[in-house]
Amino acid sequence: VEAFRDKTELREKYQKRFRYLLVDEYQDTNHAQYLLTKYIAGPAKNICVVGDDDQSIYSWRGATIRNILEFERDYPGAKVVKLEQNYRSTSNILDAAGKLILNNEKRKPKTIWTANDPGDPLRFVEMMNEQEEARFVTEEIVQLKQDNGMALQDFAIFYRTNAQSRVFEDALRRHTIPYTIVG
Repeated sequence: VEAFRDKTELREKYQKRFRYLLVDEYQDTNHAQYLLTKYIAGPAKNICVVGDDDQSIYSWRGATIRNILEFERDYPGAKVVKLEQNYRSTSNILDAAGKLILNNEKRKPKTIWTANDPGDPLRFVEMMNEQEEARFVTEEIVQLKQDNGMALQDFAIFYRTNAQSRVFEDALRRHTIPYTIVG
């Protein structure tokens, strides 16, 4: 980034080489990445960014939400296209997520919606620790299998990091539930 700041000739070289610039996940860019894209976009400002201020999750590694929130200030005349229709989730999930997201202090207003069915009602269950969580999930699988005749292939357990798999594996083994780890 420093090389671009003071070297007009170098900036112009890259501005000519990359006439159009596309940046995905712009909400997760840091200040250095912001400056780099600004220098490469140059006076032509032929830049397109894709991102969602409600999905900014990398502030812990230097990302700043300001980059996307102030994009229109930095690029006057930019056309903003809101992709508000969700094709994957049920309306129950989107309604719950929307109520939580409204609490974000720094965000651009948007209304996420879906034409999908409402889906099953959501439940919020708070556990004291990861062992209790794994026990609860495993017992839910056993109960749903018995009560609803569901097959084990109807279930998937998603977790944020691989370190979380061990406690689920232990709980599944205690209930003699076979499992496969994917990814």
